[in-house]
Amino acid sequence: MGEVQHHQPVLLFFAIFSGDVAALQWARDVIEARYGAIALASELFDFTQTDYYEVSMGPSLKKQLIAVEKLVDPAELAEIKHQTNTWEREYADIDKVASVDRPLNIDPGYLTLAKLVLATTKDRDHRLYIGKGMFAEVTLHFQSKQWSQRPWTYPDYMTEGYHAFLNRCRMYLRERYGVLNVE
Repeated sequence: MGEVQHHQPVLLFFAIFSGDVAALQWARDVIEARYGAIALASELFDFTQTDYYEVSMGPSLKKQLIAVEKLVDPAELAEIKHQTNTWEREYADIDKVASVDRPLNIDPGYLTLAKLVLATTKDRDHRLYIGKGMFAEVTLHFQSKQWSQRPWTYPDYMTEGYHAFLNRCRMYLRERYGVLNVE
């Protein structure tokens, strides 16, 4: 019989996107107020890989990836996804002037040395139920010193810019773990 082990804390990750840069700053502010200081933030990426969100969010979307300093228990992911859904609704209520239904999208997840996990409300064949009506998937995995995709990986997560940011996150997490020689 295997011995039960507790999971190491993980790096809390958020992908925020909107057609309004002020919405991105609002998201950063509420994330920081709830989960602590932001440790790493990517540049603003043009979200051009798909037009899936254009109907609900409008054109010219920008996306930013962020990670917070405080490491968390991965079992908290379902509750964190509920929190981000609440924030999205709150911002939509604040931004009544917006000509879109969903002016802000906040996708939480976490990073380990081996993988990037994202939370979602949608069930699919490759997603696992994590409780409280939420699901999660391994979007990318780290293999042979690089981030590797899965058949379901979103196109933007396959880009060099995202991988460069995730490499920074992985190095930060290695430093936090005190591990300097793990591939």
